[in-house]
Amino acid sequence: MKHVLDTDNISKILLKMSLPAMIGMIFMALYNIVDTIFVGKGVGAMAIAGIAIVFPIQMIIMAIGQMVGIGGASIISRSLGKKNLKKANITLANVIITIMLLTIPITIFSSIFINDLLRLFGATENILPYAKDYMEIIVLGAFFVGISMALNNLIRSDGRAKMAMFTMIIGGTTNVILDALFIFGFKMGIKGAAWATLIAHITTASFLFYYILSKKSSLRINLKYFVPDMSIQKEILGIGIGAFARQATGSILVAVMNQSLAVYGGDYAIAAFGILFRLSMLSMTPMIGIAQGIQPIAGYNFGAKRFDKVKESIKTAIIWAMIAGTIGFIMLFFFAKQFMGLFTDNIQVMQIGIDALKTVVLAMPLVGLQIIGSATFQALGKILPSFILSLSRQALFLIPLVLILPKFFNLAGIWYSFPIADSLAAILTFLMIVPLWKKLGKSSFSEN
Repeated sequence: MKHVLDTDNISKILLKMSLPAMIGMIFMALYNIVDTIFVGKGVGAMAIAGIAIVFPIQMIIMAIGQMVGIGGASIISRSLGKKNLKKANITLANVIITIMLLTIPITIFSSIFINDLLRLFGATENILPYAKDYMEIIVLGAFFVGISMALNNLIRSDGRAKMAMFTMIIGGTTNVILDALFIFGFKMGIKGAAWATLIAHITTASFLFYYILSKKSSLRINLKYFVPDMSIQKEILGIGIGAFARQATGSILVAVMNQSLAVYGGDYAIAAFGILFRLSMLSMTPMIGIAQGIQPIAGYNFGAKRFDKVKESIKTAIIWAMIAGTIGFIMLFFFAKQFMGLFTDNIQVMQIGIDALKTVVLAMPLVGLQIIGSATFQALGKILPSFILSLSRQALFLIPLVLILPKFFNLAGIWYSFPIADSLAAILTFLMIVPLWKKLGKSSFSEN
């Protein structure tokens, strides 16, 4: 039977793969925003700051899920392109094993050293109690967060984009409903928000396992494959390390930001950043959705040696992502006050946040190029280029700028760092995509 990814109409299949991913990503971002709104309105500005402090730790856990999921998805999509279903299923088993080996130690370590970690990530004495209450519960679900993100990538690599979207909607809906119930109904405060998030991740993971076990996907869980395959695990981690580096660097970035904001802006600046970071992530979700859409398409066609279709998918995805970035910029720049007002009534947080948001999104239209470039190299199994591009925006440019510019421009320097880093990362991506584009035009181009 012809596979869903085996088609000549790239625009149609990219829309089919990207639209559900975009909807799912937007929904996930929205429930994170609603979570923050509920905490801000129901608990207060310092509770928002507490969530902002814990977020880097959550990002590390999500980074593991993305690393293993993207690495596994790249292998699976290329294996399906070669009609090698056995390797795809062995990869699925190794993804599950790897998530277990990486997330369970995080739960143990984070629970033991919770105070030290929170101070490391920027918790002040006013914020620490809120951050601790939130983190004690959140880290219990490290495995469920990691496996949810990993399996979501895998079923998308099988061309089941709508199902991947549906699982994200299930988790987001569960979180929002429980947020309202626990925070406003049961008066559980920030602990209620944490329990809502934990239960939502368990629900999502359970549904993903149910979907695969029900045999509705091409992938199968086979117990005989649950033996670590070092060659596959090495390839999973090699391809996915770029995604991990990007997410983990994002965690370091947030920690550096919180530390810098504590010095140059104080607790209210940390709270403002907690809000604008979620808003900027919301504006990036359509671009990430397009990137998730192109990965199985590019990987499948690359495995099938249809390089013209790989080129067409790259070009289309870049155009769509840059349009999405432009729309995100327009919304957040011109309606910054209205968006900030959704989260808090605190005047100090509002004043800091409005100007900061307008500055942070100035180069948002260029972000799409960098996201698609990184996703393309991951899909093709090109480890070094994907790693470099994954690190470029945050590690190579943004973190150094956040450390340097405030010395000259104080708090404003922190916000200036974002558009400058986005522009530099886009230039680097362009310089790396052009040689790939030329190689794809040659019939002798290979996977090696």
